[in-house]
Amino acid sequence: MNTKTIDLANIALMLLSCIAAYILPFEVFLFSYAVLGPLHYLTEISWLHKRDYFANGKRDYWWLIGLSVLLLMFTSCGFASNQAAANAPAFLRVPMGLLCDFMGPLVNEYPNATMFFIYISFASALAFIAFTEAWKKILFIVVATIIGSFLTTTAPFFLIFAVFLPTLIHVFVFTGLFILHGALKNKSTTGYISLAVFIACAISFFFFHPTISFYQVSETARRALEDSGFIQLNASMLQLFNMGDFTYETVYQSNAGLGIMRFIAFAYTYHYLNWFSKTQVIKWHQVPKAQLATVIVLWILSVALYAYNYFAGLVALYFLSMLHVLLEFPLNYRSITGIGTEVRGMFGSKPVAVAGDAKGKKK
Repeated sequence: MNTKTIDLANIALMLLSCIAAYILPFEVFLFSYAVLGPLHYLTEISWLHKRDYFANGKRDYWWLIGLSVLLLMFTSCGFASNQAAANAPAFLRVPMGLLCDFMGPLVNEYPNATMFFIYISFASALAFIAFTEAWKKILFIVVATIIGSFLTTTAPFFLIFAVFLPTLIHVFVFTGLFILHGALKNKSTTGYISLAVFIACAISFFFFHPTISFYQVSETARRALEDSGFIQLNASMLQLFNMGDFTYETVYQSNAGLGIMRFIAFAYTYHYLNWFSKTQVIKWHQVPKAQLATVIVLWILSVALYAYNYFAGLVALYFLSMLHVLLEFPLNYRSITGIGTEVRGMFGSKPVAVAGDAKGKKK
């Protein structure tokens, strides 16, 4: 499958995701997150592992795994205190309750810890691709930690690292950067067209508000969105773009609320489909049969758990979800530096090497 064919296939997937998001915004998002999401996490982590997570050190990723574990521990009380936890299976509810009992004092003492761990992960990933010497990486992380400690109480810091980085920046901004990097690297006209379609679809949700008289968010979708806490993402979008006060009526019935949900549904759905569309290029499926079978079994179990209880699925998959976000950060930086290299090359400038490029750790 050549580059042009892949670009055209992705344009079709963008349009499909866009149309689906317009018709059933809440349902499409929740379906994509529960069905496509777990398979994406499992296959991407496996693919990243074979490439040392695009970091310079073979053991750098253990730091990101450790931060993911801390994220899970500090979010345990949030899960345990959610009203939906009462209906979750005991095998999830009980451990989360016990973990919350253990972590409660620390959670109360450091309420911004989860946001801080995401920030440190993002800063650490930059160190992992910028430096090869361990002492430089450690020094960079220490300095980033000191700087971050003064910013944790600011609203922009919270919105970026607690709300948008692990969600819309991950699925929309970084996906757009991957598309741009691929178009620049392959000098592909269809690649540039696909990027234009990607941006146009996203913008359309905020300016085109079709009257779909037959659509009304289902009670199942509404309950899943609220129980899972994803509705806070909608609220943050309303706040960021000053599109109205956060009320349930605004989220579910207003043009602003539906436009935001359509954008979120499109961003997540295409993010997952984009990954699977490039199977023949990145070859994530080329793993031992036993490993692939394990991935498929875990995926089926994950989807079944979401179908049984959406909140339970979210809790059970939370660690895997955040783990794949954090482990992808070095690749995100590689894409950004790759874009810079390609742009400099277009203007005849000499590329600036990034530590580790000689080892072939570029997307």
